[in-house]
Amino acid sequence: MNIAEFLHNEGDKRGFSFEVLPPLKGNGTAALFRTIDSLKEFGPRFINITTHHSEYIYKELENGLLTRQRVRRRPGTVAIAGALQNKYDIPVIPHVICSGASKEDIEYELLDLQFLGISNVLVLRGDKAKEDRQFTPTPNGYAHATDLLKQINQFNEGFFVDGTPIKHPGEKFCCGVACYPEKHEEAPNLEMDIQHLLEKQQLGASYAVTQLFYDNQKFYEFVEKARQAGITIPIIPALKPFAKLSQLTVVPKTFHCDIPEALAQEVLKCKNDDDAKALGIEWTSEQVKDLFNHGYNNVHFFTVSAVESVKQNAKILFLVKPKERTIR
Repeated sequence: MNIAEFLHNEGDKRGFSFEVLPPLKGNGTAALFRTIDSLKEFGPRFINITTHHSEYIYKELENGLLTRQRVRRRPGTVAIAGALQNKYDIPVIPHVICSGASKEDIEYELLDLQFLGISNVLVLRGDKAKEDRQFTPTPNGYAHATDLLKQINQFNEGFFVDGTPIKHPGEKFCCGVACYPEKHEEAPNLEMDIQHLLEKQQLGASYAVTQLFYDNQKFYEFVEKARQAGITIPIIPALKPFAKLSQLTVVPKTFHCDIPEALAQEVLKCKNDDDAKALGIEWTSEQVKDLFNHGYNNVHFFTVSAVESVKQNAKILFLVKPKERTIR
């Protein structure tokens, strides 16, 4: 069953999913497996696996000159997706991104996923490179997630990117996309950002996962505007428990979302990171309970730097047997 069908059929059952990072280049999978081991007992519905584009670094030569080298610090998203699906029997959703990939790179990625029996993907543009002031597409690549969706649609219809027919097309991909309750950092305004989401839906996106937020009211207002604009696909709220004092300034800068005044005032009362972590668990639990009360029965967690907090939230919120919530 693909994720979109599951979201449509789940009814009033409540559950969660979470996102993980592939290991850094040169590291093993032990830490990643520990993260999943700590959360699997609560029956996650699926696991998202991020993709990080290649970036450029500068190395000094013996003659003092600098050479520019392209590196990927977190390779292996497709391989990790296959390993997790095999090891845990939990559906996986790897990210497929424009950033750092050509059309041919994307095509080979889709083929690899199809060989592994993975048919759910999250389609994203990806972040701009650290050294770039604005997003720069890879040569023979894409500048927008909508263009990437078009390629996947063509693949689903049985044609390679050059128009050659696929002799034995496999299972079609179910595509999710991202959305932004407080708008994408590059969008002129929220209304235009919602129009971009509508275009993704028109291109076949089956559901959307939000950027993290700490103010549920902003999420509800976003969903209302999206529905008024004609967006009908499920919108999954995504959360990241507040975990460190430094995040009071880092989170708004990194994720372009506001910290509500009520939360910020409580953070200022915290004496150390342990206090901030406890506060974050409490705040996120209340967020989820409120989302449940408003009919949002599936929530998504970002686990980076917050695995233990997510585990504590799962203990508080999800008590039914794991097998009742996984997709088969």
